[in-house]
Order: sequence, then structure tokens, then C-alpha cells
Amino acid sequence: MKRRWPALRGRRVFAVEDEFPILLQLESMLADLGLTVVSSALRPSEALAAARTVDADVAVLDVNLGGEAVYPVAEALAGRGVPVVFATGYGAGGVPDPWRARPIVQKPYRLDELGRVLAEALAPPAAASADPQALRR
Repeated sequence: MKRRWPALRGRRVFAVEDEFPILLQLESMLADLGLTVVSSALRPSEALAAARTVDADVAVLDVNLGGEAVYPVAEALAGRGVPVVFATGYGAGGVPDPWRARPIVQKPYRLDELGRVLAEALAPPAAASADPQALRR
């Protein structure tokens, strides 16, 4: 799969997911895509603390962390210029309007969809509006 998403190879990612088995699966999928997981968090407080200092190129954030919204973490990352991808089982409807323009990946995670959304998040602004299929090349 690394050949399919060359733009992801070597990029650093911060992963936030409140269910440990799903976090392990996500980390494995991110590695399969060629990314390096530089930090991960299970709880909102851990995620927020890490978001202030983590050296990441992109973050994958589960929208619902044990009943708490992840948006303070997203704000901290966005304030530092780190692109965020939201993960939710509810689709775009599970993300409020101010954040809905950000890339969203549907849970359960699928490798191809995760790769596409991460490539979209990491694309330069001019390319972000281009055909997503072009990002695969």
C-alpha cells in the first residue's frame, strides 16, 4: 500500500482514539501507509497536552473521546498549523459546521479511504481542490 500513497511516506502523524484496540489497528494502518506515528493518546487530557507540543505533519482525531468532543485538541493543532482529519462512525453529520470542511474519515477504518483522506489533508492548498485521484500519483 505504500506505493499507492507516496506522498504519505515518512510523514509524521499524531493519532487520537479512545478505544485501545482500535488505536492499535489505526497505528498499524498508518504504518502500512508509510506514515510514522510520533504520538498517540487515548484520553482527552492526554491528547490536549500532546497537541500543544507534538511534532506531527498531520493528526487523526476520533471525534468522540469517551463522551467528550475532540474539538479543543483540533483547535490546539490547527493553531499550530497541523492539519487534522476527523474520524467518526457518523459521517460528516457527526462533525459540527465549523469543522466540517476538514477531511473526515468514516469508521470503521478502511486502509484505502484512510490513505485518500490523509493525502487530502496533506495536499498543498492549490492541490486540495484538485481531483483526489491525482493525489495518488
